[in-house]
Amino acid sequence: MSADTEVTHHSDRPLDLAATISTLRRGPGDPCHRVDTDGSIWRTSNMPSGPVTYRLTALNRTDVRCQAWGPGTEQLVDSLPDLLGEADDHSDFAPGHPKVTDAHRRHPGLRIPRTGRVFEALVPAVLEQKVTGVEAFRAWRVLVRQHGRTAPGPAPEGMCVPPTPEQWRTIPSWDYHRAGVDPRRSQTIVRCTRVATQLEGCTGLSHELARTRLMSIPGVGQWTAAEVGQRALGDADALSVGDYHLSAVIGWSLLGRPINDDEMVDYLAPWRPHRHRIVRLLEVSGQAVKPRFGPRMTIQDHRRH
Repeated sequence: MSADTEVTHHSDRPLDLAATISTLRRGPGDPCHRVDTDGSIWRTSNMPSGPVTYRLTALNRTDVRCQAWGPGTEQLVDSLPDLLGEADDHSDFAPGHPKVTDAHRRHPGLRIPRTGRVFEALVPAVLEQKVTGVEAFRAWRVLVRQHGRTAPGPAPEGMCVPPTPEQWRTIPSWDYHRAGVDPRRSQTIVRCTRVATQLEGCTGLSHELARTRLMSIPGVGQWTAAEVGQRALGDADALSVGDYHLSAVIGWSLLGRPINDDEMVDYLAPWRPHRHRIVRLLEVSGQAVKPRFGPRMTIQDHRRH
């Protein structure tokens, strides 16, 4: 399996590849993300120079091998340190809660990645607005498989490169409909495609200005902008306010009771600029809890409308 390029990235501090990269996966069966039986992670992306398939393998606690195929290989390799969270500085992070302290101690290699691919993080976030994960992940799988390109190189069967902004823009309305995407979300995606170049410029802005630029698009709110910041911009403070579950998870996990969004924002304020890091630590440590007291959110089938 000869790669177009193969490099080994060495970090001067612990690096938990699986925990760091797992947040980029958009549900089970994501055509752009696959995990091998040996723990290697396969991913695809559209770099400015073209599509790329890459495989990341943890060699030990500090070294990761990257094999890449396709026209976007060189740019992917150049962005590898950011992708692996080298720019994520948590030297000033003070856990301040027993559960967070324990999670931080057990997962010193968890980092917040920075893919630098704003539009690629934005589309699945829009698909996840106001619907269940099951619905959103299905829509992502269907649309990427139908309108994306076959992944370059020896990628696992079924892997695809996500559509480019132009490809997303030209997806027929009935294909969105068949994938279960209502007109509000599909129209938001189309609006985003028209300013895709400007959106990629968010990588050169402060997190606050990038959030403002994203939220200037009708249909992109605080929650969606935070989801993009967490993945594309490496924003360790991007808190997904408005999430259906998050405030209750934070409340039950850290306070032993449910809280609402406003209470969550107030409670997590002392942890700025690491509020998203708190969420990730609870998730990867298995300490994110939310008791079930009733039925789950109803799945809406927009294909019948």
